[in-house]
Amino acid sequence: MATDCIPQVTFKFYDHLKPVIARFDQAQASTDGGAVLLRALDEHLQLTDQLAGCLVDRRDPDKIRHPLRDLLRQRIFGLACGYEDANDAARLADDPLHKLAVGRDPVTGAALASQPTLSRFENAVRPWTLARMGRTLAATVMAHHRARLKGHAQRITIDLDPTDDPTHGQQVFTFFNGHYDTWCYLPLVATLTFNDEAEQYLVAIVLRPGNSPATRGAHGLLRMLVRHLRRAFPGAALRVRVDGGFAGNDWLEVLETLRIEYVVGLASNARLVQRAGRLLGEAYGLSKYSGHTEHVYGDTLYAAGSWSRRRRVIIKAEVVRLPGRDPQCNPRFVVTNLGDTPATVYALYCQRGEMENRLKELHNGLALGRTSCSQFWANQFRVLLTTAAYVLLQELRRRAQGTACASVQVSTLRERLLKLAVWVDRSVRRLVMHLPQCAPWGDTWRRVAVAVGATPG
Repeated sequence: MATDCIPQVTFKFYDHLKPVIARFDQAQASTDGGAVLLRALDEHLQLTDQLAGCLVDRRDPDKIRHPLRDLLRQRIFGLACGYEDANDAARLADDPLHKLAVGRDPVTGAALASQPTLSRFENAVRPWTLARMGRTLAATVMAHHRARLKGHAQRITIDLDPTDDPTHGQQVFTFFNGHYDTWCYLPLVATLTFNDEAEQYLVAIVLRPGNSPATRGAHGLLRMLVRHLRRAFPGAALRVRVDGGFAGNDWLEVLETLRIEYVVGLASNARLVQRAGRLLGEAYGLSKYSGHTEHVYGDTLYAAGSWSRRRRVIIKAEVVRLPGRDPQCNPRFVVTNLGDTPATVYALYCQRGEMENRLKELHNGLALGRTSCSQFWANQFRVLLTTAAYVLLQELRRRAQGTACASVQVSTLRERLLKLAVWVDRSVRRLVMHLPQCAPWGDTWRRVAVAVGATPG
């Protein structure tokens, strides 16, 4: 091969070594060798097929080069591999592994869609189509877990949590939020926990204006999830776990009407602190004796001014002792309809802290905040694509059980299993992916590949 037209650089490290030449000249190579794992998982879940079935193609059939399903796969797999938005399309247009993931021949197949094509795709989706896609995504996730659990789930916990999505332009419905001290959107994230499993599985994200109250959009989302869950798991008890922004009477009455167990954080006030007085005294005595932070649990029947009736409130009376500081009373409150002991109920509420890890992964690992379109519904579509990418990565992590990748963050999972150099060789009968023999996580990659459906040997 002639070298005079190929850009290259030369390194000379030591006098006794030959010059090292670096040349970008391998056309059938990719840095995303793990994209084939994503395609295998998608084939199992049928996620992109189900989502594509919700789309209506209004383009001229004679001018279509990229089917909507291909565009959907290109964006979802790209997000999972760490490419934040459509601007990366030009760099990936001829990438053999991304073409293979979409369903094209990695060597002779047509190039993938360009950034303008993907941008038109994102902006063309209608609100009612997005609503249908959101329901379909949630139903697909639940159907997968129903098959995984063989329909047996004693309890399913629904966690709902808003998060800030800072904006930096003239996006529609972006507003200033005093709590986060920024202009933003306020997406509502929903996860499902089956029985006592450690993982909270993402099931939906709803983009909302930045000034939305906590419960905006939550009623409709909850009803949709409950409807699908009771159809998929008819014998399971449903439980909702949320923070103090959801402690209003309307929300609590909805949960009670739907016959859902709930554990809801409750903001402190003078009346509640007064109720906690005896327990705080006990905690103070224990703390004074031990010299350490101590807490005592109890409960009371309480009705906030806006509530229609009294409800059970769990009290965690805590006295905090830190070196060099005076003891501090730190009472915490949770409203619930559960009959378990106060300590058990409060421990259950604290488990929602794992939701913060899901939000961190979405922001740091999948660029949830990359909602830079001017139109609100286009940004909602981006959020849905991010949700689908995260669903695939969560399933990849689940299939990595028994390996060093079983509990890592999605960014680490991507680094170990997706970002793998590969050269694709094509013959008449097969495609061969040539991977580095010295790949640091090669053994793990092979185990995961078998777990997602590959045949060993």
